[in-house]
Amino acid sequence: MASDTPSRVDPALVAGNRRALAGYRATHFLWQADGGVATITLDRAERKNPLTFDSYAELRDLFAQLKYADDVHAVVVTGAGGNFCSGGDVHEIIGPLVRLAAPELLMFTRMTGDLVRHMRACRQPVVAAVDGVCAGAGAIVAMASDLRLGTARSRTAFLFNRVGLAGCDMGACAILPRIIGQGRASELLYTGRAMSGEEGERWGFFNRLVEPEALLAEARLLARELAAGPTFANGITKTMLHQEWSMTVEQALEAEAQAQAICMMTEDFRRAYRAFVDRQKPQFEGN
Repeated sequence: MASDTPSRVDPALVAGNRRALAGYRATHFLWQADGGVATITLDRAERKNPLTFDSYAELRDLFAQLKYADDVHAVVVTGAGGNFCSGGDVHEIIGPLVRLAAPELLMFTRMTGDLVRHMRACRQPVVAAVDGVCAGAGAIVAMASDLRLGTARSRTAFLFNRVGLAGCDMGACAILPRIIGQGRASELLYTGRAMSGEEGERWGFFNRLVEPEALLAEARLLARELAAGPTFANGITKTMLHQEWSMTVEQALEAEAQAQAICMMTEDFRRAYRAFVDRQKPQFEGN
């Protein structure tokens, strides 16, 4: 006979999906984590850091795991050697693709789309530090990030139509217009031309431009500021920024009411109140 007494929930079971990723060992790019901030460095500088099938897949899987990481609170994505990413490797991706049939091609395009999906779904803010060449899939990775720092020499190109493909790649037609506007996104996606750093800042693609030698340090500083904040609440903000794209205003108001009520139940909310009363700076712990 069933008991009416509620059973005690084991916190270990509730937290069973948590992952410690600070010590992750990457295979196809560089990974460094310190103080809650992880840095992903695309590290094929001699080729301007192109992506391969393997690096695509590892990035996809890593961002999927980040959704459950409890020791990484912000992520920086950058490239080695003065460039961000030149897109898919011509010899290791483009060449093989022209020999594949439709089912295999669709598997590939769904896999690349999953990278963007997991970047948007992970709770950590992602900061792209973009210098030099940022093209094709590299431009998409920057676009899918939450914040973007660039340099005056950044060159961002959604160049898919220049290789005979549509501009609707990896969510570009959904996300890019929301960042820079429909007309400007249309121009970049129809022409495949490069957007300069100054133009990218003026159009709102880059949050700001910094000197190349200071780019990574500035991106990490921004990430550390985010990681020191109320990370649970920041994760809710990221979720709502993404999900409200497809909501009416009425739906968004109700969703935000529920989301904010959840945040009001956190210890960070109480910490902030106590710090205000004591005229101190709150020390957030992400719970």
